Amino acid sequence: MSYKLGILDQSPVVEGVSNYDTLQKTVDLAQKAESWGYERFWVSEHHNSDTVAGSSPEVLVSYLLAKTKTIRVGSGGVMLQHYSPYKVAENFNVLSTLEPGRVDLGIGKAPGGLPLSTKALQYGTVNTGEDFEARLAFLQQLIHDNVPQEHELASIQATPIPPVKPETYLLGASPNSAKLAAELKVSYAFARFINADNEILKEAANLYRAIYPEGTFIVSVTVVTAPTAEEAKELASNHKIIKVHLASGRTLSLQTVEQAEKFGEESGEAYEVKQYDANIIYGTPEQVKQTLDELHQTYGVDEFILHTPIPNPEQRLRSFELLSPKNLLKQAVHA
Repeated sequence: MSYKLGILDQSPVVEGVSNYDTLQKTVDLAQKAESWGYERFWVSEHHNSDTVAGSSPEVLVSYLLAKTKTIRVGSGGVMLQHYSPYKVAENFNVLSTLEPGRVDLGIGKAPGGLPLSTKALQYGTVNTGEDFEARLAFLQQLIHDNVPQEHELASIQATPIPPVKPETYLLGASPNSAKLAAELKVSYAFARFINADNEILKEAANLYRAIYPEGTFIVSVTVVTAPTAEEAKELASNHKIIKVHLASGRTLSLQTVEQAEKFGEESGEAYEVKQYDANIIYGTPEQVKQTLDELHQTYGVDEFILHTPIPNPEQRLRSFELLSPKNLLKQAVHA
């Protein structure tokens, strides 16, 4: 294939399964992803949630790096509005010093939770969450050890300085975030599993390439694969996208209707919760690959990160295995 494949795992909580076993399933998936030939494995950040267990990606990343050998491991992503860029840079420089060449620092703009958890994360700090661009720019200066002399923190270093810098990725779902990534010369990951509007994807891809043609452009897609097209369709039909629309104009995607309702209540604004059919790429491995091939050709995608929201752990694992680079290569050889 002329593009790479990676996995986004949110450590989904399954009824009757302990939190310990939930996170061990993430470890097991990362190890299997490595053996199946995936390029990278990302974990997400969600707070105060009973549906996903991944609340601290930097801690989980360190554990996964220790439990794997070659696959790139990273955050998908760290929600920078809550944190000091300096501490984030230190965390990932430590990881990159321990495992040089394997660490991805994915950065997200979203809160990663409801207003109550955002308040808790920012408790005791002076933070409005409105300085994201400045935070990301400073984070890059720290990663590259080139904080300008005119900066009030000139000469500061995020130690230890690793032999290989962590690779930074901005996560987003709009042309504006693609433009910011390009201007800062960082890789960009478009979250098509959140915003499946191909016109927006096209605009984001063109803008990113126009400003930073040598950059890496990744698209995260919702994918469901099964041995038959019929089973894949059935598995995909169970998934909906839940959005809460606030009176202020903000729109956020949540895991469940209950979470969306709770977000609206905690926001203090008038709100409306809507369900949408998810734009899922589904089918046999051959059918899914054909769709990915088309997206790759149309939008110049360097890599796809697969998000697979199948509740059944065995069916979810099987979907990743069926679409794995190792399996697709084997099919190509026998074709």
